[in-house]
Amino acid sequence: MQSTANRDLLVGLFVLMGLGLIGYLSLQVGGLSIRDSGGLILYATFDDIGGLSPRSAVRIGGVRVGRVKAIDLDADLRARVLLDLDRGLELPVDSAAAIRTSGLLGDQFIALEPGAEEELLVSGEEFAFTESAVNLDKLIGSVVHGDGLGGGD
Repeated sequence: MQSTANRDLLVGLFVLMGLGLIGYLSLQVGGLSIRDSGGLILYATFDDIGGLSPRSAVRIGGVRVGRVKAIDLDADLRARVLLDLDRGLELPVDSAAAIRTSGLLGDQFIALEPGAEEELLVSGEEFAFTESAVNLDKLIGSVVHGDGLGGGD
């Protein structure tokens, strides 16, 4: 009888550990975080954000350094994106933010390109240089209709 109780305890611990691991992986895949990063908060304004959404990745050189926390409209009816970046990240004031796509039709993320100035951005400031998302529908339409390709008649 003792061996059955030990076996049941081990199986229960194994199942509990498996459920904990599944919960952790679900949070990682979903881009959620248990902790509030409290890192560097910056803003970027774009004319077109395409399919960018809250919790999208923010990357420098392909390395994830933060996430999109919120997206709102500013007074000029442009998309204002709030970025929550890793604590300790230092970006020069002439850094740029651009919306990029992972692969041909993948998820959109914000790519940061650090500048060369000595002065650094502080929490609450805005990127001076931004590049909006490429609108695939407009791009395909211009190719199909021959608009703006520079071809002669």
